[in-house]
Amino acid sequence: MRLTPGGDSPDVEDMRGQSGGGFRLPGGRFGLGGIIVLLVLSLIFKRNFLSLAGIGTGADSASSGPVAASPEEEKLKQFISRVLDDVQATWDTLLPQQTGTAYEHAKLLLFRDEYQSACGAAESATGPFYCPGDHKVYIDLGFYQELAQRFGAPGDFAQAYVLAHEIGHHVQLLLGTEAKVRRLQASHPDQGNALSVALELQADCYAGVWGSSAARRGELDSGDVEEGLNAAAAVGDDRLQRMSTGHVSPEAFTHGSSEQRSHWFRQGMTTGQVKACETIAP
Repeated sequence: MRLTPGGDSPDVEDMRGQSGGGFRLPGGRFGLGGIIVLLVLSLIFKRNFLSLAGIGTGADSASSGPVAASPEEEKLKQFISRVLDDVQATWDTLLPQQTGTAYEHAKLLLFRDEYQSACGAAESATGPFYCPGDHKVYIDLGFYQELAQRFGAPGDFAQAYVLAHEIGHHVQLLLGTEAKVRRLQASHPDQGNALSVALELQADCYAGVWGSSAARRGELDSGDVEEGLNAAAAVGDDRLQRMSTGHVSPEAFTHGSSEQRSHWFRQGMTTGQVKACETIAP
């Protein structure tokens, strides 16, 4: 890609130097319910049970510290920051133009190993995800090494596709699609997986819509589209199932097959139109 890395995006929250969300005791993380119990006990017995449990009364939800990162990781962070700004600037214009809905910026939270999100624990093993509870994308930058080495999808546009896909979920939230699908899943639990696949494929298409804009603006290099298609195929359910179990179970798909994911990413790239991404029946 021809995006020139600059400074950090104002929409990036860098938590790589923090130990993770929640409160940690010698036995592990202390959840909100436990904190409430300790507060109640403190009020009843007039003793600081929080202090006795080793929790500072003014503690933040994570212990902070300096970010120790290699030059390569810092370069990747700057690139991802630049991609985030470009993706969101694109939606700033496209979403109201094409749908009449104003775009509101999401945040990108960078973490290492584990971090507590509004949707539960964000862990490196689960990969990047978008949390509708706090409008944030969670990414451990180490995932990109996995994407290149384990899944065979190297390249800067492959990296950008991952982030653009997650921002696609934010677009779904703003359009009301995310809430609609959750209601349908609640009323038709037998269609839960199929609806999840439809939601993910639409996010792939929205990533392609951004890619189409980047291409028109001359931000793509030769081979970038192929990198994006390869990344979409690399994380298809059929491929991941085959890698982990040796066989494919379509009924267990949650994100779509490699072919489906590539198809919908290409659909967005080709059309550049939100309305071309209707994977969910009205």
